[in-house]
Order: sequence, then structure tokens, then C-alpha cells
Amino acid sequence: MSSVLVTGAAGFIGSHVADHCLAQGMKVVAVDDLSGGFRENVPAGAIWIQGDVRDADFLASLWKQEKFDYVYHLAAYAAEGLSHFIRRYNYETNLLGSINLINLAVKHGVKCFVFTSSIAVYGHNQLPMTEALVPQPEDPYGISKYAVELDLECARNMFGLNYVVFRPHNVYGERQNIADKYRNVIGIFMNQVLQGQPMTIFGDGLQTRAFSHIDDVAPLIARAPLTPGAINQVFNVGADTPYTVRELAETVARAFDVPCAIKHLAARNEVVHAFSDHSKAQSVFQPPKPIDLNSGIARMAEWVKAKGPATPVEFTNIELYKNLPPSWARAQ
Repeated sequence: MSSVLVTGAAGFIGSHVADHCLAQGMKVVAVDDLSGGFRENVPAGAIWIQGDVRDADFLASLWKQEKFDYVYHLAAYAAEGLSHFIRRYNYETNLLGSINLINLAVKHGVKCFVFTSSIAVYGHNQLPMTEALVPQPEDPYGISKYAVELDLECARNMFGLNYVVFRPHNVYGERQNIADKYRNVIGIFMNQVLQGQPMTIFGDGLQTRAFSHIDDVAPLIARAPLTPGAINQVFNVGADTPYTVRELAETVARAFDVPCAIKHLAARNEVVHAFSDHSKAQSVFQPPKPIDLNSGIARMAEWVKAKGPATPVEFTNIELYKNLPPSWARAQ
């Protein structure tokens, strides 16, 4: 039986990856600091340990208890827009935390390091986004993710550490944190609908994204180290069809059987159009046809209705207030 470490395992994508690892017969050690995840998300069959990937001593202690064959690193704070204003926190969490793990993976002979990056590495005006493009990230979040990708390649060349990198995008579904006001637009919309509020859109709503259901993403991540053609490769993963944010709002409204009420906020600095090509992942993993947006939104809506509304959580450590969108601002 393979023993695996899953970081971010109380979070959205991480908990689903842990599920699929268990289904593959793996022994799963699930780690999370609960800064954005929930203990209830951790699968019952996993060994739960609370801790922070920024704490190198904590991570080192894990290897004193277990020898891991594979590391699935999903712990991150994935708020692209907010990352401009929490630069130190972004790099400490998303970059330095990852380096702590890579060091230990090399030291202890991990067979494969599976890393969840993001299409944020591509930047703008590179459509469709393909793995052959040279990344040009435009926000600190994307920069941190691409830096880890580059470091993994360095670690492979120097130490022989195998890796698989995934670049998912706009993932949604059951267990997503709908209380985070800075990311996960679908969760934000659904939480607003539950509270009888209009759905808030930055700008005109004509930005396009290909929204990816979790069941199109997590199974591939879990299978990665067991798939020979995946080793030391980078993959875009997710849905193929882009929709405007306005179309998304209309789909959410239909799922809740309510009028589509929208409140437009001032446009923010973000990539306008973002969707990627998945032919490489389809060739290697041969996944089933992606879940269409209407079906995926309907599934998540049922879960959200059962869970109920959540009070939006404020990020308490904003580092820069200059140009911060007013809807994100707190008392300075």
C-alpha cells in the first residue's frame, strides 16, 4: 500500500483528491491548517493532522511518523485578485511553504511530487492557454505558482525528484468555501442568492472563464503518480467551454429558481479572458467528457441549499490598501 501526504486536505480540491487517493487503496495522511478549509471535509479514512506548511519543523515531524511514497501538495491561498494586496502572505504560503515540502521530498526520497498550480501562470492574451506557451503571470499568486513549477524542474534535474504539475482553473463544486469573499465566484454568487442579495460582478460581466467541476479535476490529480505518461509533465485540467461571468450568474439564478439580480462593481485589474486547451491531459489520462455547466451548477446548488448561507469572512491581514477594490476594504 502506497503512503501519501495530501496538504490542503480540509480544503475544497484537497479533500476530493484525498477521497480519490483512498479509493485507489492508498494510506492518506491529511494535513491542513484550517485557514480556509474545514475539518468536516477530511475523508473519514484519512489520518488527520492539523498544521501549517509554512512551518518547516512541523512538516519535518510528519516524516518521523511516516515514509511517504507520494506528496500531493494542494495547500495554498488561491486568491489571484487579492494576492496583489497580500504579497508577503502570498509568497510565504504559496511559495515558501511549497519549498519546505520540496526540500523534505528530496531528503526522504519521495517517488513523485504532485503539485497543483494554476492557469494564473499564463497571464493574458495567450489564448487558448496551452502547456507549450511560456508563462507570463501578472499577479503575485500566478508568480508564486510558476516559481514552484520552475523549482520542481530544478529539483528533478539536480536530485531526480519526479513531479507532475496541474494547472486547473475556476474549479467549483461541493465542499467549496462559500464564505470567502475574495475568490470562488460561484460560491460567492450562491451565498449571495441564499441571503436574498444581488450577485456582485466586477465590471461589465463579459469576462470569460471555463468553469470546471471538481469531478473533472480531482480524479486526474489523484491518478497522476500512477500514470506513467504523466511523470515530469505539466497539464492544464478542467472544462473546455468558456462562459461570461454574466452567463454564469444567469445559470446560478436558474439553479435556485430566482430572478437574476446583478449588482455591478467597479472593474478590477484582472485577466479578462481565460480558458485553456486540455488535449494533453485528455491524451494521457483519457478522462470522461467534462460535466456541463448547467449540471455541475445544479449539483453544487443542491449541496449549498442543504448547507445554508455563510457569513462572508474578512481577510484580516491586508498589507497594501492602495487600489484595493472598495468592496474588499476594511477599516484601516
